[in-house]
Amino acid sequence: MRYRTLGRTGIKVSPYGLGTLMFATSVGNPDPDDSARIIHKALDAGVNLLDTVDVYGDSEDVVGKALKGRRDEVVLATKVGRPTGDRPNQQGASRRRLVTAVENSLRRLQTDYIDLYQIHRVDPSTDVEETLSALSDLIRSGKVRAIGSANTPVSDIVAAQWAAERRGLERFHTEQPAYSLLNRGIEQEVLPVAQRYGMGTLVWGPLGQGLLTGRVRRGQQNELRRAGMFQHLNDERRLDVVEQFVSLAQEAGLPLTHLAMAFTISHPGVTSALVGPRTMSHLDDLLAGLDVVLTDDILDRIDAIVPPGTDVGTLDQVYVPPALQEPSLRRRPSGERS
Repeated sequence: MRYRTLGRTGIKVSPYGLGTLMFATSVGNPDPDDSARIIHKALDAGVNLLDTVDVYGDSEDVVGKALKGRRDEVVLATKVGRPTGDRPNQQGASRRRLVTAVENSLRRLQTDYIDLYQIHRVDPSTDVEETLSALSDLIRSGKVRAIGSANTPVSDIVAAQWAAERRGLERFHTEQPAYSLLNRGIEQEVLPVAQRYGMGTLVWGPLGQGLLTGRVRRGQQNELRRAGMFQHLNDERRLDVVEQFVSLAQEAGLPLTHLAMAFTISHPGVTSALVGPRTMSHLDDLLAGLDVVLTDDILDRIDAIVPPGTDVGTLDQVYVPPALQEPSLRRRPSGERS
């Protein structure tokens, strides 16, 4: 395993990280003991980065129990920001919210510290300096080692870096965007800006939330598509492109999953790609492709299918900024439009 440095933190992480959504008993593996075995096998293979979040059901609890006796082997990351309840202060990135949330995550994870604490969603109602000030205090207290952001627009990444420098606060060391063969939009600005500021990048969705596993094909039905769980699984544009990648993978003599993962970690701006296996066989397949390196010819052919910096459709869980969600933020009042 060739480890990579997480931004400028000095922390070494594996090129594959273990996402833990599928370890939540309500949405993924219903057996916490089986999830623990998957975690242990990943650790034994050299994967040392685990990423979770406080809204993944009981994922933090499952991870905390699985790491008993092995905590020091792991770079443990979690996130905060999405609503955990209906009350007004059970969301966002205010100081009040962060101080409460970190204590809850520490308890569930059964640890004294979090290696990487990330803001899961931009909170437009909280000044970024307030958020960074609270996170800086958490670092000084020893409860958090490094801080990061996720799904953040480029303008907000830059604003946070400037605020940290201006106020002498801890800065975001990492960013966590979506990235895959199908979603390359972050190549335009997010990855270059992250590199400019020395930020590590942990990318999610490298398998297109299931589309790049080879188990979802045009003209075929599977359990996920029948259940209508994810709209992007029925996106005809994406399915057409997947067929082209299936053919390319076959010509290259690779499983589609190995092609997808090798592409994702080949970008110099990507530190680690987060995989979310639900079963041991899923993990075994991914680990078997850890040493795959794509030739320039294969990378050129990938560029011809999905040009650099472009997306084919969107993922269902991708962040949509308030400026696009709220009509009042992009429409003048009717009386002022003339």
